[in-house]
Amino acid sequence: MPNITFSNSDYKQKTVYAVAGSHTESILKIAKANKIPVDFSCEDGECGTCLIKVTRLSDKGPMGGPLTEKETKVLKELGKVSKKEIEQMAVDDLPTQWRLACQIIVRDEDILVEY
Repeated sequence: MPNITFSNSDYKQKTVYAVAGSHTESILKIAKANKIPVDFSCEDGECGTCLIKVTRLSDKGPMGGPLTEKETKVLKELGKVSKKEIEQMAVDDLPTQWRLACQIIVRDEDILVEY
């Protein structure tokens, strides 16, 4: 399972080990379990409050699970992805670095989460 490093200029950087079974949990759920103060509101992928920037730190496949329909809609509304980028992501299976913490499911890879 991966190491997830959470980074924010207002808090000390913290790396957590996503334990077995966490590949079914969102970044937000992992952050909350480790008392990492990622902002959130609806927890359902509709408000955009939990917007994060994710950077892959390992060379293992695509970063995180695919974008959900809700996540795609909100990221587009926030101006973080364009229609063209959405179409290209579907072809390449490479999601954008901008994600919603309540929607992204961690794969077996080390990542940096900026919130």
